[in-house]
Amino acid sequence: MALTVPNTVAFSMESRRTRDPLETAALGAEFASSLVPGDVVLVAGELGAGKTTFVRGAAQALGVTGAVTSPTFTIGQRYPGRVPVSHVDLFRVENVAEEDPDLLSDYLRPDTIAFVEWPSHGEDTVAALGRIVARVTIAHSGGDERTVTIESQ
Repeated sequence: MALTVPNTVAFSMESRRTRDPLETAALGAEFASSLVPGDVVLVAGELGAGKTTFVRGAAQALGVTGAVTSPTFTIGQRYPGRVPVSHVDLFRVENVAEEDPDLLSDYLRPDTIAFVEWPSHGEDTVAALGRIVARVTIAHSGGDERTVTIESQ
């Protein structure tokens, strides 16, 4: 089943099961082909679910050649590629709006494709700064298997 293109579909949802981190990254890469500058993708899931693995695959498909790591302790990373990619992790931020609403302005830009992990910690601020095109939810399914649900907005 082909992934939907968020910018052309009003509402769509798809779930896939991946068997290992390589398949999770490959799904991220496949999904990235539908993204354009200005798009923001919310990525949710428990600790260790594979959020950064999914983002790593997407970023590599967008031309990022350097290491893509979790920005938990730095809040965000910007990577050069065919399109600049921002990777934000709000895990350590209780509430972006209360802490610093400008915290995300360097990452959520019209010339950048952005992935935001732990979006529940600042979804209103994210929505005010960027065009949310999809929600990705990753869940443990036993062993290395994951269920990845992609919901276009």
